[in-house]
Amino acid sequence: MTDDGPASPYEPDELGRQDGVGVQDEFLRLWTPHRMAYIEGENKPTSSAAGSGCPFCRLPSMPDSEALIVHRGEAAYAVLNLYPYNPGHLMVVPYRHVADYTELTDAEVADVAALTQQAMQAVRTVSGAHGFNIGMNQGEVAGAGIAAHLHQHVVPRWAGDTNFMPAIAHTKVLPQLLSDTRALLAKSWP
Repeated sequence: MTDDGPASPYEPDELGRQDGVGVQDEFLRLWTPHRMAYIEGENKPTSSAAGSGCPFCRLPSMPDSEALIVHRGEAAYAVLNLYPYNPGHLMVVPYRHVADYTELTDAEVADVAALTQQAMQAVRTVSGAHGFNIGMNQGEVAGAGIAAHLHQHVVPRWAGDTNFMPAIAHTKVLPQLLSDTRALLAKSWP
């Protein structure tokens, strides 16, 4: 800010304040209202039964582009996470509604493993990920958002991807629409 006004057209004339945000300070806030859908449990099933209440049971009946399905295997499919931790965050989901990893058939275990490897290859091709977090949260107490239908997370990571935004602002900046990410990954699937 200069004495003659903003130094750039992107800098506000003055820092705004909003009541109700806690201690008043000089920080600008990046609002992410779309996160409220996740916080309020949108699309989260109300029961543990298979069927239309479970999004992982419903998605395979939808067109891939609408469901954000990147690839379909024999016993499982890969789908983008609606509430991603990082760009390209996929989940590998068995078609069968099953909660526990020990309940998977040998064919399901093999397909989940193969699709996880393929997801890593596709994400590396598209975005050059430096590494991955891969895992399952088994049960609500372990952090599973939808505990009744097993799903494995494949989260791409880059050096420096945990910067001030998530550490200080508890916000992730995603540079691409999910539909565009889905199209790129589907095109690059091995």
